[in-house]
Amino acid sequence: MPDLYLVRHGQASVGAEDYDQLSEIGFEQARLLGEWLARNGGPPARVVIGGMKRHRQTAETCLRAAGARDEAVIDLSTDHDLNEFDHVDVIARFAPELAGRGALLNLLERSEDPRREFKRVFAEAVARWSGGEYDAEYTESWPSFRARCLAAFQRLRTAATEGSPIWIFTSGGPISTILRSLSNGSVEDESTIDWSLQNCGVTRLWMLDGEIGVGFANDLAHLQVARRADLLTYA
Repeated sequence: MPDLYLVRHGQASVGAEDYDQLSEIGFEQARLLGEWLARNGGPPARVVIGGMKRHRQTAETCLRAAGARDEAVIDLSTDHDLNEFDHVDVIARFAPELAGRGALLNLLERSEDPRREFKRVFAEAVARWSGGEYDAEYTESWPSFRARCLAAFQRLRTAATEGSPIWIFTSGGPISTILRSLSNGSVEDESTIDWSLQNCGVTRLWMLDGEIGVGFANDLAHLQVARRADLLTYA
């Protein structure tokens, strides 16, 4: 059975009017992943992407760098169930005063440690969202989000056949949900995994005789060889 490679998208445009597009660093991360692909067997025959712009931009940039200029040779499909949850809505329900990107950015700019402050707000907001007490308040509840991510994962497992690996370009939330489902971890484990996943990190799942396991998670070798600290990002 083919391996499944889960790729978190490249860095998005934090602070921009449209967050859902790659930054210059995000495009560079995707390009370096593509060059790594080219050195290690070439692009896969099948690629699945979430429905967000940053997913498609990461996949297309990666595949071009890997030498897949003719999209006809790639079976590329979109599965919207691999989309990220709406973190803006989740944070706004937790702290209404932070509704809108401008308010959150202002808070972070005033903080001595913006990353630590965002992690605090994000963790507390996700804890409220996943707690089950306020499901009706959210555009998408935690159980609904998990259910769609795992439905997409099940479709990938069912459709997998002998042959080339399948590369899936998605976000940190779906990847951490899938990893937690394989380890039977807690909600807190899932949030910890989500926070640790870096942009353009690669997670490999192997499949054999109906069993599935984790080969590696959040691999960044394709970025680390560039020896540029600015390529190791989380947003």
